[in-house]
Amino acid sequence: MANSLYFLQIIQGSILDTAQSASVVDLINQLIAFAIILAGLLSFAFVFWGGVRFILSGGEDEKIKEAVSTIRFAIIGLIFTMASVIIVNVVGRVVGINTVKYLNVQQIIQTIDSITSDLQGDSKSNSSQGTFPQSLD
Repeated sequence: MANSLYFLQIIQGSILDTAQSASVVDLINQLIAFAIILAGLLSFAFVFWGGVRFILSGGEDEKIKEAVSTIRFAIIGLIFTMASVIIVNVVGRVVGINTVKYLNVQQIIQTIDSITSDLQGDSKSNSSQGTFPQSLD
């Protein structure tokens, strides 16, 4: 329960901080980053659930097909989510809209990195600083 509340505080704080202090472009990039994280988590959960259903199928063909279908659609959904950013950029270029100005992939990746490091309980990851945690001796 405490972990879910902490996660909600991170999401609420990040979105509200961005909405109050940044432009619409930053807010859009932040929301895209959250959507990608959510899609990744849901995809992982459905792949895991499909695997459990596959193991518990008992060799029944219908249950095996349902489990494989769950795994397949979870992976396809994740691929579509990741490809959506690319598709929007390509369509924007064809139509003549400068979507690069609005969708900054580097900023989205940095936001995802920031959110995941916040969830791990530290604001900066030790591996990115080149230091290692002290031993428990």
